[in-house]
Amino acid sequence: MANPYETLGVAPDATQDDIRKAYRKAAKETHPDLNPGKPEAEKRFKEINAANDIIGDPDKRKRYDAGDIDETGAEREPERHFYREYAEADPNMRYRRREEAAPGPGNGTGAFDYDIFSDLFRGRSEGGTFRMPPQDVRYALDVGFLDAVNGGQRRVTMPDGKTLDIAIPAGINDGQVLRLKGQGLPGSDGKQGDAYVQITVRPHPGFRREGNDILTTLPVSLGEALNGASVRVETVDGAVDVKVPKGAKEGTKLRLRGKGVLHGKNGARGDQLVEIHIVPPEGADEALAQFMAEWEKTHPQNPRRKGAA
Repeated sequence: MANPYETLGVAPDATQDDIRKAYRKAAKETHPDLNPGKPEAEKRFKEINAANDIIGDPDKRKRYDAGDIDETGAEREPERHFYREYAEADPNMRYRRREEAAPGPGNGTGAFDYDIFSDLFRGRSEGGTFRMPPQDVRYALDVGFLDAVNGGQRRVTMPDGKTLDIAIPAGINDGQVLRLKGQGLPGSDGKQGDAYVQITVRPHPGFRREGNDILTTLPVSLGEALNGASVRVETVDGAVDVKVPKGAKEGTKLRLRGKGVLHGKNGARGDQLVEIHIVPPEGADEALAQFMAEWEKTHPQNPRRKGAA
């Protein structure tokens, strides 16, 4: 995935307000509802949403800038000592920890060096019996936007062949980690470690999430905006009828209370904000053009005037 700053076309030192404006502009230009039959627009829309999920969230942005997470929001693995590091070391120091090596008599290494294999067998007891503690395991799981909002259940097969039924809590956030107690690997005493599943929420072509609210764009005709209308709007619970007020303007937001994301233990939900986008008439003819010219003679319009609605 591309650098999220480059995807949204903002500088790394951009303010959150700059990022918000860039996201809204790009999302409006590429929204699938406004670009029917253009798969490249839908792809770009998904990339924009994924980028905004990272740098549009101040906490995630700090973690991304610090290198704690990558462009997908996944945790970056801390640097570890692996075979290559030891194998490429000086022959006299091979298979020993470099940072702890110090000159010493005889073999050029310090008294505090120890063989890498002592790391693997440090669980050996004094009696010579190897003891392995229970092992935690980590997995990544992609879930759909609606499953993340409404909750659901996924049956997945882990790399070790084990099948698990994972309950997706309603309202789960992108990047959140689920702990599955006792679903890790067993230790030598038979006790099981835990499994940690990091959730990645796939973007939705029609919905965007902002906190506990759901944001959508509603295309309406010029006539519906001028005269008002009752139109069908998709929500995360299904379609509902919404009244577009007479004289609605571009960017007007309608609030559908309780149609957002579940949060808290009392069953509270956020709202859905429906932003109106007025679509110019298709196939406008000379008669419409002439009508508008006559109408503007008595209703002068200057949308570029500062402060114009």
